[in-house]
Amino acid sequence: MREEFSRTELLYGSAALDKLSSSRVAVFGVGGVGGYVVEALARSGVGALDLIDNDKVALSNINRQIIALHSTVGRFKVDVAEERIKDINPDCIVRTFKTFYLPAVQDQFDFSEYDYVVDAIDTVTGKLTIIENAKKAGIPVISAMGAGNKINPACFEVADIYDTSICPLAKIMRKECKKRGIESLKVVYSKEEPKVPENVNEEAAESETKRRSTPGSTAFAPSVAGLIIAGEVVNDLTKGLV
Repeated sequence: MREEFSRTELLYGSAALDKLSSSRVAVFGVGGVGGYVVEALARSGVGALDLIDNDKVALSNINRQIIALHSTVGRFKVDVAEERIKDINPDCIVRTFKTFYLPAVQDQFDFSEYDYVVDAIDTVTGKLTIIENAKKAGIPVISAMGAGNKINPACFEVADIYDTSICPLAKIMRKECKKRGIESLKVVYSKEEPKVPENVNEEAAESETKRRSTPGSTAFAPSVAGLIIAGEVVNDLTKGLV
């Protein structure tokens, strides 16, 4: 094993590191949560990563997204993330998809190619499609619930979707998963009551819809959620080898 991952090997062993290096993980959404998932998986020696996101880095991302810098504003997030991965592990195989994942594009992806799927997108329809396709292919999937409007990173935890509470997105997902016959789903969510964002400008104050669709965020809440997810992926992939 290369020296870059020698400290990880001390804890996980060579067999687990070999398993990680031969695994392909798909990360849907490379934003505040997904960006940290990608970062940690690359630093853990995962050998192949598929990155799916059609968004570009914006100035408003700088407060929380690991790929967001003044030097990367305006660039596609998946391209910036790929550069970081290659600088961490040049041997990692990276495929990028500048795509907003919805049912209309699901045929572009073969979920059976993956060893693990990470859902880090915000759209309920897209999340459900990812989860259904992963379940259909028999591939483990973990889903991020709401990280916006949260300020206490200690409140994040791992649970089955049907054991969640408080999180508004988890409430919707519980209902929709039940309707679709999804019997279980590993998620990362927060028990913290969402904070109501302050009005930051007159335009937002005049639009209740805009206030709801643009949550506040911090540098430490989405990152913690992303790192927890990455830890779950690594530990699940290496289960029985450590």
